[in-house]
Amino acid sequence: MPQEEFISEPITPDALTFDTAAMAAGVPGIPSGFTWRDRHFQIDAVISNWNESEGCTHGSGERYLRKHFWKIRAATGETMTLYAVRKVKRGERPKQRWWLYTMASPEVLGLSGKSA
Repeated sequence: MPQEEFISEPITPDALTFDTAAMAAGVPGIPSGFTWRDRHFQIDAVISNWNESEGCTHGSGERYLRKHFWKIRAATGETMTLYAVRKVKRGERPKQRWWLYTMASPEVLGLSGKSA
């Protein structure tokens, strides 16, 4: 398994490129690309996706979906994990919902910058 680097930094998704079918089903629609540290990445493939939930803080026993994760491959060869926060918590930046969680470079993956 390739070594992934922990990033946990905000990204700027490409405007008007979100997956509208997913959004119609009530799930955040992953964009077709995004910018991170002034570098643009085009999403080549979604490898997998999953959700993270947490319990109610008021003792009801209910669980709430908090984050949606996607393992993706960028057109430049990197494998990345992105996530979207469903609801921003009090005190956090309200418009910052998309994050780059981890990344493995093409060199670590043995791809030498080529898409697999």
